[in-house]
Amino acid sequence: MRPTSRPARTPFRLSDSLHHQLNMYALAASAAGVGALVFAQPAEAKIIYTPANTPIVNGTSLDLNHDHKVDFRFATLVTETPDTSAGGFFLSVFPANPKNMIWGTSLSVCRTSCKRMGWASALGAGVRIGPNKKKFQQGNNPMGNWWWGIWGTGSGGPWKKAHGYLGLRFSIQGKAHYGWARIAIKEAGKGGITLTGYAYETIPNKPIITGKTKGPDVITAQPATLGRLALGRK
Repeated sequence: MRPTSRPARTPFRLSDSLHHQLNMYALAASAAGVGALVFAQPAEAKIIYTPANTPIVNGTSLDLNHDHKVDFRFATLVTETPDTSAGGFFLSVFPANPKNMIWGTSLSVCRTSCKRMGWASALGAGVRIGPNKKKFQQGNNPMGNWWWGIWGTGSGGPWKKAHGYLGLRFSIQGKAHYGWARIAIKEAGKGGITLTGYAYETIPNKPIITGKTKGPDVITAQPATLGRLALGRK
């Protein structure tokens, strides 16, 4: 039986490496007798989700769409006294492309009267990330800071005691796409920050929901294969 015609869709070109991996998934699924899996028709997908379990250190990069181009980078800084009795840890994220942006908020940098600065927001699951000029910020976006010493310990910023989602806007072939990155924080001052997953919407200018990892419009890229393309230092 010849397939029925389908309505025209907005064209979108997956990177060659991602397209190759999805075809390999389809072949493996067919051999197992489950060829009807979503991987058999990657053109139908609208969201590409990649699980991850990668510690964030200074210079860790994020390639949301697996095209071998870094979209965002994380920066960390540790300062300590010579005897290590006191110190601080700082975490921030910034776009690797001038057109890319991060969902942020404006917070005061001190408790008294002083200037306000942009911070990368720690979003919860279910937040709609899409066109919103008031929400997205360019440039370096601090996430949080932690300190310790004889006076005790403390933290500041949106991510000071949180795990959550970064809302991201990035460019593919000159068009805006939206995505998110899931971050878990535990003992941040001791390096306990982990990238646990990320996703992006393949349709330009279409919103994406933070934390959505399942559904007929979602393809999961396995971290042992595609995921490693997006992580590490580039």
